[in-house]
Amino acid sequence: MNQPAAQRSPLARLALVWGIGGFALTAALTGGMNLAAQGIARHDSRAPVTYDAGKFVLDDRANQVIFSGGVTVTQAGLTINSDRMLMNFSDAGKLEIQRITATGGVVITRGDERASGDNAIYDVGRRIITMAGNVRLRRGTDTLNGGRLVIDLDSGLSTVDGSASGSASAAPGASAGRGRVTGTFSVPQKN
Repeated sequence: MNQPAAQRSPLARLALVWGIGGFALTAALTGGMNLAAQGIARHDSRAPVTYDAGKFVLDDRANQVIFSGGVTVTQAGLTINSDRMLMNFSDAGKLEIQRITATGGVVITRGDERASGDNAIYDVGRRIITMAGNVRLRRGTDTLNGGRLVIDLDSGLSTVDGSASGSASAAPGASAGRGRVTGTFSVPQKN
């Protein structure tokens, strides 16, 4: 993809995927957005995890923890807020978080980037974050709305679908029942 955007075929331009960690489509179209190294897709999933919640319930037999009451989980500058979280872990001699499932008003932030949705699953081992239901991404004044977001932390590639699997609700700003991805990108102005 070293060709300038103007020389790519229309199909190749459509194949570009706008990522949380880089907003690749905006950069390709405008050539002016500065790509921050602090993006969500550049997250270190091996860093320690801290948490804050109104209630903490540990189920040792099921290897899970249930957090509720305004939950905040932070890892290496990445913050996940939600009403409730379920954290699955393995305990084979050393505690390792496997998956975090967040529900109810989920907001994920890192630096100036913010993703929100109805629920999210952070698969720590696979290094993939999936958000579903009324997904909204924001970086500066640029926005993107859809039904489902998948962030691959290894590749830095993020994809947005128009409708979440199993969800009948449309994303904010999307046409009802059409499952479209919508958004707004700012265009740098030359002096």
